[in-house]
Amino acid sequence: MADERHLDVLAQGVEAWNSWRKQSDPKLIASGRRAWELEPDLSEADLQGANLSGADLTRANLSGADLQEANLDGADLKEANFTRAYLYRANLVMADLSWANLSGAKLSRANLHWANLDQADLYAATLIDAFLYDATLRKASLFRARLPGADFEKANLSGADLLDANLWGANLSRADLTGAMLSQADLSQAMLSGADLSLAKLSLAKLSLANLRRARLYGANLSEADLGGADLSGADLRRTILVNTILERSTLTDCRVYGISAWSLRLEGAQQLNLHISNSEEPDVMVDNLEVAQFAYLLLNNEKIRDVIDTIGSKGVLILGRFTEERKLVLNAIRARLRELGFVPMMFDFERPTQRDFSETIKTLAGLSQFIIADITNPRSSPLELQATMPDYMIPFVPIIHEDEEPFAMFRDLQQKYGEWVLDVLEYDSHIKLMEVMDEAVVNPALDKANQLILKKAEAIRKRHVKDYQ
Repeated sequence: MADERHLDVLAQGVEAWNSWRKQSDPKLIASGRRAWELEPDLSEADLQGANLSGADLTRANLSGADLQEANLDGADLKEANFTRAYLYRANLVMADLSWANLSGAKLSRANLHWANLDQADLYAATLIDAFLYDATLRKASLFRARLPGADFEKANLSGADLLDANLWGANLSRADLTGAMLSQADLSQAMLSGADLSLAKLSLAKLSLANLRRARLYGANLSEADLGGADLSGADLRRTILVNTILERSTLTDCRVYGISAWSLRLEGAQQLNLHISNSEEPDVMVDNLEVAQFAYLLLNNEKIRDVIDTIGSKGVLILGRFTEERKLVLNAIRARLRELGFVPMMFDFERPTQRDFSETIKTLAGLSQFIIADITNPRSSPLELQATMPDYMIPFVPIIHEDEEPFAMFRDLQQKYGEWVLDVLEYDSHIKLMEVMDEAVVNPALDKANQLILKKAEAIRKRHVKDYQ
């Protein structure tokens, strides 16, 4: 409960109160002054509608106080305790609330224009439809605060802790949120146009239908954030982290995406146009797909990447088989020998579970291969995958099998239909014996077949004319 002596002084007006506070300032009084004069206790006081404009309430205890519609315009509230205080529609314009404790306070529709809340604690505070235009909240703690509909336009929230805060529909246009902690915060339908979110932590944040037009998100972490339907037109996404991020139906036009890290995005229905992939000092290059932006930049600016792609196309060898313990000896021996010969072996295990369709994966790898070695010993998935791959690629297939087994029944049809690039089945009794003839029986025939196919692809189209039959 409030100290009645303090309430008596406050009842005399702000001028009398400030005079008393000045006299009781610990810097201006002799040691031994009574503690009750140094930190006023106004806890749970009924100050509804009170005129406290310009009042010195530094370090005051206002926990649980009723300050509904009170006038605290320009008041000095540094380090004051407002825990669970009721400040509905209170006037806090230009008030100094730095280091104040506002945890659990009710500030709905309070006017905090130009207020200073540097490093204030607003844990679980309620600021529904509050007005914070151009307010300063540097490093303020708003963990789990309820801020839906709050007006933060041009507010300084740099470094603020807004973890798990509710900012649904809040106006943060042109706000400074650099380095802010916004992980798991609800910013759905929030106005963030022109806001600076550089280096902000937004992982798992809800930003669906948010307005982020021309927002600066340089280096921000948006991993697993939900930006479904958000408008990011003209946003600065340079060096932004987008891992498992939802961007369905979002608008991504004229964004700067240099240095972006984009992995496993959900982009169904997203509008992607004019994504600038080059750095500011480089010639402007644009693409229309966020997931290929980083790859396109590497292709344009990294000679090593281009060399890798060329190398894979000319040296890549796809190895298909079942990588059980029994078969690994053979497949690992093949891979080791291919490396010695300067090839780039790529192994695909039919047994390994995958989220991607087998055929799709094999087709991708096959397109990067010079030739394919398929161990069809004890097959399970391989018949289906070879049937899906052989017809689409004129790439030499070298089938191998242990001498104790017979090729699966479907293989006869495959060899008859596509024998032009499917070599005869090579039997082996052990991986040691296979390695002894690897060059002569596998690699050289595959390369010869590859050269034949190249020549065949270059042949002129055969033509006939009706005159030949007259």
